[in-house]
Amino acid sequence: MAAPSPGSDMFDEIVMADDRFHGEGYQEGYAEGSQAGAAEGRRYGALHGAKIGSEIGSYLGFALTWQHLLPKCTDEKNSKKIRALDSLIGMIQKFPYGDPTYEKLQDDLEKIRGKFKQKITADFFWKAWGVNLLESCSS
Repeated sequence: MAAPSPGSDMFDEIVMADDRFHGEGYQEGYAEGSQAGAAEGRRYGALHGAKIGSEIGSYLGFALTWQHLLPKCTDEKNSKKIRALDSLIGMIQKFPYGDPTYEKLQDDLEKIRGKFKQKITADFFWKAWGVNLLESCSS
């Protein structure tokens, strides 16, 4: 504890010590909490970003694979599938991977998810259950 200044009362120093220590403790705690929060935020952001990247990558891989397999098919049913694939690939290519501050990031991600679930999985999985999709292309 610092020596009392010549004009101050020793009892005031003792009474005010509680307030002073409280303020110093608050400042130290705030600084440590800010550092810990920033580190935790970076870890969470990296993990969440990796999950989103993996999800979008799987959609892109699916779409590119089917885009490669379907060009031989020229019938109307398969041309709709090709258009849906092209649309999904275009949405994924426009997705702002490098800009985490993009305001519509979640909206665009939801649109990609919706496009994949609604159009792509319906056309490629459920309607083709038990049927070889490429059978009509091999003739």
